[in-house]
Amino acid sequence: MAPFELTRVSLAQEERGTAVLPLDGDGDPVELPEGGTLSLALAFRVGEAVDGLVFEETRRYAGKVIGTTRTTLGGYRAGGPYEVHLPPERLPVGRTNCGVYEVTGRFTDSTGRVLGREHHRFRLVHQPVQQPVRAARPPRTPAAPPPATDTPNGPVPA
Repeated sequence: MAPFELTRVSLAQEERGTAVLPLDGDGDPVELPEGGTLSLALAFRVGEAVDGLVFEETRRYAGKVIGTTRTTLGGYRAGGPYEVHLPPERLPVGRTNCGVYEVTGRFTDSTGRVLGREHHRFRLVHQPVQQPVRAARPPRTPAAPPPATDTPNGPVPA
């Protein structure tokens, strides 16, 4: 067994549920709604004890690095499978943020040795703003007649 083996990458979205991503990262980009919330789940096995496992994620948009996130996952005994859920994050909003993003993940140990990599492409898709549905106005009725000043027993005193 290799020192580290990534077995599954899952993407959990509030809007669409959970999807398992292909490990090779090939194919069409995965479409994500702008402003959506998502969380990444990583499943892996380790062939030897790993101390200080770190997952580093680098995001690129239009060929430029726009951010890097390092998450310390901890130490693991040989075996597995282990599954780690990364904290949820909200995707950016606005047409200028829409397009294809490339995300590269790298797993390292406490000595900096690279144990594994993963690569995926995501397409952030604009979500049209939904206008609130207005209730139909009630039909207009003629104005009510003025109150009567006479009662069956005679005029009302002023």
